[in-house]
Amino acid sequence: MTMPLMKPRRKNPILRTRQMNLPPGSRGRVALNLTAAAAEGRFELQVCQDCLAVQYPPREACHRCLSARLKWRAQSGEGTLLGITTLHHSNDPFFRERLPWRLGLVQLDAGPSLIVHLHGEVGDAPTAVRVGARLDRAGQAVLIGFPKEGTEHMADDKMLREMSCDPKFRKVLVTDGKTAVGQAIVQALVKAGADIVWVGHAEPWKKLPGFDDIAALPQVTMVPLDLTNGRSVTELAGEIGGKVDIVINNAELHRTHGIASRRGTDVAKAEMDINYFGLLRLAQEFGPALKGRSADGEIGATAWVNLLSVYALSNYPSHGTFSASKAAAHSLAQCLRAEMRPAGIRVVNVFPGPIDDEWNQNLPPPKVAPAVLASAIVKALREGLEDVYPGDVAQEWLERWRENPKVLERELAAGGS
Repeated sequence: MTMPLMKPRRKNPILRTRQMNLPPGSRGRVALNLTAAAAEGRFELQVCQDCLAVQYPPREACHRCLSARLKWRAQSGEGTLLGITTLHHSNDPFFRERLPWRLGLVQLDAGPSLIVHLHGEVGDAPTAVRVGARLDRAGQAVLIGFPKEGTEHMADDKMLREMSCDPKFRKVLVTDGKTAVGQAIVQALVKAGADIVWVGHAEPWKKLPGFDDIAALPQVTMVPLDLTNGRSVTELAGEIGGKVDIVINNAELHRTHGIASRRGTDVAKAEMDINYFGLLRLAQEFGPALKGRSADGEIGATAWVNLLSVYALSNYPSHGTFSASKAAAHSLAQCLRAEMRPAGIRVVNVFPGPIDDEWNQNLPPPKVAPAVLASAIVKALREGLEDVYPGDVAQEWLERWRENPKVLERELAAGGS
């Protein structure tokens, strides 16, 4: 049984800040498909299309019939733990700092045998386990053996927290608390056990519904933050940048219409100024501080979350300039992920479908409720995901985009959704 996590002690300011040592991160191109699935919370293995053999580790050809017709398919992960070993010595710097470390040999019901990291609640062999794929601090997929039935505090397992960005006892910055989505995110973080939630607000003279409610929460501290103002971002980074563990950038400007239905470029510039340049300003000021604190153990920086849109995958013409700004932010977020990875900081991109707010009021259901979107963000942090697509519309768009991006583009141009 996992013991409940105790609130970490504050860092001794006299001690030197450690540098992050990442676990081994080299993977072949074929094996990166395992990582791609784990980034979205799936455990997939290669399945031969000729003899139906399920294989691990990944290969270019089937181990049974040598066919090259291999497809990645989701697996249940059900299997039997055959043996356990505990690592007490390692030449790898990452594992050397975290010993002892439990490993196990699992025979999957689907066929393959594999070595996995073991959750602390997994008992002695032989026993039934469930194997799942998670991203490690290097951003690569690793396999973890979970108990068939976990306890209330299983997320507090020391090894599992290394693979996740659970907001429990962590300090979080939410960049915009004025919107319904921002307020739902704050409430979800407080419920998840966040230690401190700094909530940004521009134009403090605006008294919007729900704002006073979140400001009254004991874990919440309101801070001035305007992503269109570089000085505002710099000043806040100087004040709290060295304390933030998780940044959640939910600030955005959303307006309807495309190109010909609105004259001028003022609105498009305003969307880009927050949705793209706002992210850039934030990353330039808070990014170095997060990277510098990523090796501070239980009180170290761990994640960056970007609220994007499924419209970033393929432009939705009736929200054309907004879609373009989110596509630009998506590209920038990929650059941010590449720069954050050497420090072990997880960059989570969230691609919701239409949100149930004033700018999507003319769109028919289904739409994503702010509380549902907030829960998806917290769930992504707890499970260490990289890409999240909340809502039925986002899931359908993603499937259609993966099947054929050009077909989706033509359907949207013809008025489809």
